Amino acid sequence: MSLESVQAFFAAHAPDIDVIVTDKSSATVAMAAEAHSVVPDQIAKTICLRAGEEVILLVASGMSRLDNRKFRDRFGFKPRMLQGEEVVEQTSHPIGGVCPFGLAKPLTIYCDVSIRAYAEVVPAAGATNSAVRISPERLAQLTGASWVDVCQTPTDQ
Repeated sequence: MSLESVQAFFAAHAPDIDVIVTDKSSATVAMAAEAHSVVPDQIAKTICLRAGEEVILLVASGMSRLDNRKFRDRFGFKPRMLQGEEVVEQTSHPIGGVCPFGLAKPLTIYCDVSIRAYAEVVPAAGATNSAVRISPERLAQLTGASWVDVCQTPTDQ
């Protein structure tokens, strides 16, 4: 159902964007970068977090790490990552296929400024072997995401 919900999302909201399904797994950043012939940082990973009582999605560049202090300063809470079963319940997407498209229920979505380093990013698309190629601005526009700066920069890591 998850891949299908993402395909339906794009058919309804951005029919010019194709969902790419590969024979290779793209369940990790490294695997996705190899499968789509991009650098790991160009993979737009989606992290499912709890900020206080709210569940949110954060889309960040593949090699970025969440900065707990920046997150707390922005949201007023320490981030807590959801576990696999909870992620599936909240998004309908399996781990490795989590994305901000075709969600099971409405969630607040944030895009970290780290994905703006590339003209095109490659987020998952609801399955461990699917993705889309999209500009960061279009990703944010299609998902109603707000921009935040909550990840460590490569020089901070």
